[in-house]
Amino acid sequence: MVRIIAAEATTNPLVPHVAELIVGFVAFSLLFLVLRSRVVPMFEKAFAARTEAIQGGMEKAERAQQEAQEALVQYTAALNEARGEAQKIREESRVQGAAILEDLRGKAQEEASRIIAAAHSSIEAERQQAITSLRNEVGALATQLASKIVGEALDDQVRQSRIVDRFLEDLEKSK
Repeated sequence: MVRIIAAEATTNPLVPHVAELIVGFVAFSLLFLVLRSRVVPMFEKAFAARTEAIQGGMEKAERAQQEAQEALVQYTAALNEARGEAQKIREESRVQGAAILEDLRGKAQEEASRIIAAAHSSIEAERQQAITSLRNEVGALATQLASKIVGEALDDQVRQSRIVDRFLEDLEKSK
């Protein structure tokens, strides 16, 4: 035992034995071969699938962005067209409104002219009626006055008419 202890004391504990190195190398080589043949292909397959998924996602995103850009262009064109159409409609409405307003003004002017003409004819009729009524009353008064002045009755209708006409002519001349 002393020999073993003495032999162990002379060897460096940090340097491994050659047998341990050979067993470690063989175990590492076996582990490397198993990992390289079984695990690395699975990782490469997962990496390839992930790369394809990312690539496909990027292509989808690019397509979606292109479609969104086309939709934006179509929307902008439709919006501009709608604005132009709205402007046309507003202009047509304004023109139609002006035409309707002008038509209403014409009709109102015609109605006012008709009312004025009716009022003039009504006034003229009332004037003629007033003149006739006034002539009759003035004639009656003039006949009564003349009868009192002359002292005799003026019952004759023709004579009364002449006297009234003469009296009214004198009145009109004195104006």
